[in-house]
Amino acid sequence: MEYQVFSEDLKKLISPLLEEGDIELVELNFVRLPGRSILKLLVDRKTGRISLDECARLNAKISSLLDAQDIIKEGYILEVSSPGLDRPLKEKQDFSRCIDKKVRLFFSEPINGKFEVEGIIGRVTDESVYIDTVAGMVEIPLSRIRKAKQIF
Repeated sequence: MEYQVFSEDLKKLISPLLEEGDIELVELNFVRLPGRSILKLLVDRKTGRISLDECARLNAKISSLLDAQDIIKEGYILEVSSPGLDRPLKEKQDFSRCIDKKVRLFFSEPINGKFEVEGIIGRVTDESVYIDTVAGMVEIPLSRIRKAKQIF
């Protein structure tokens, strides 16, 4: 099964469990290794600060659901954890949550001759993030952001 389709099927299956706890899926990775596979889920409360106990409870619920649905045909290990301080910023809502916070963005192609920028998020639109840098306000199209994270 193609990875993208597989990932979307997994997301659809587990999203009701996440939604009932007001929890969002930050990232899903399925890694195949010799002899085993690992399904890694990064989850967080929509307001932030998910606890270790909540991750453990969610791990048990998701594990039971996946076993009952038999969606993963091979042996695997399920890891449900918090994104911690290095939470990746991917979607518009991730950037919106970080308005007035310091971030580092890495680009898929240069913007103003640079492949990365650091600064404070000023505002977010459907298409762009506006970063206040030492050189002034810079508009960064969301489509050109390869990787982004909040800096603490």
